Amino acid sequence: MRDIRATVSELYASGETFAVATVVDTYRSAPRDAGAAMLVTASGEVTGSVSGGCVEGAVYEEALEAIRTGAPVRRTYGVSDEDAFSVGLTCGGTLHMFVEPINRDTYAQLGAVIGAIDEHQPVAVATIVADPSDSGRVGRRRVVWPGNAEGDLGPGGERLAAALDDDVRGMLAQGSTGLLHYGVDGQRRGDELEVFVQSFAPAPRMLVFGAIDFAAAVADLGSYLGYRVTVCDARPVFATAKRFPTAEEVVVKWPHVFLDEIAEEIDERTAVCVLTHDPKFDVPVLKRALATSAGYIGAMGSRRTHQDRLERLREAGVDEAALERLHSPIGLDLGARTPEETAVSIAAELVQSRWGGSGRALRETRGRIHRHTPDSPLVPAGFGQRQR
Repeated sequence: MRDIRATVSELYASGETFAVATVVDTYRSAPRDAGAAMLVTASGEVTGSVSGGCVEGAVYEEALEAIRTGAPVRRTYGVSDEDAFSVGLTCGGTLHMFVEPINRDTYAQLGAVIGAIDEHQPVAVATIVADPSDSGRVGRRRVVWPGNAEGDLGPGGERLAAALDDDVRGMLAQGSTGLLHYGVDGQRRGDELEVFVQSFAPAPRMLVFGAIDFAAAVADLGSYLGYRVTVCDARPVFATAKRFPTAEEVVVKWPHVFLDEIAEEIDERTAVCVLTHDPKFDVPVLKRALATSAGYIGAMGSRRTHQDRLERLREAGVDEAALERLHSPIGLDLGARTPEETAVSIAAELVQSRWGGSGRALRETRGRIHRHTPDSPLVPAGFGQRQR
């Protein structure tokens, strides 16, 4: 829901009833991951996507029906479904969808959830999506923060809430989204009751050092892909909010000084892009970045610049194990020249680092296209490049 929350917030504030269809589970090479959502208004307007076009038509009709009846519904589309071809899921995967009508009465905590997401505060929403006991609990939800939780789960919900709150906090800490299973009365040993948990961990950070034209393109893509982008440069004439309108913040400081100040905020989801290619800027900041747990650290420059930078970093006391973490020259070999193409190159390397892809053309590879490596340290995307 993160990517459609602006529309959700507007409709919710108006008091209108709308429907949200959410992918709650996938099998094989389904086109979207769990958590992907599509919104449909009572007038038939659509925001978002759940399958990249494969099943949107069928889900659209289910959403309109949910608005009309006020009843949520769980549906499955895929190769095992006799209607799979008619809904167009030709990629060979299976999508499990939950479609629900939403308004102020059905989802009283939605405003607080959107507020937490906007303020980069962790929150998770646990929704009952299947209940064989037919007790009217489907669609009931529990909103869980690290320190509290609220939401009525229906008859006998106290036992379920006690188990759910602990489990959801564990998923929230890991930023995980997916299904949990319990007995009909909330027993941990059962699996009849399905609860979909969508975690909204704070967005990952991207730190871009060097206020150049390439940095503007990287910041644009980073913001689009869901990063909280910070651009930092010591030169106030270049480091201005006007030049980087999509960055969350623009900082005028020496890069290594700023990095020292926020070192405790850097985690394995953080991407650091050093685009200064000037030793007096990039060597101090890279030395400090390589001492953090940042999941991706890349630096722009030619191969000659890279070799010179490595020698300077060694002289500054950086060991070989740390230097192995450095992506330099930054990005994948796409033949990029413009700042925008360069940003794409860096994004491609970040995605490759996250999912373990080969970086080769898909037509030259075999096996599954969509990889699943939940223990990967990296974040949901990144960016690209001409080296200088």
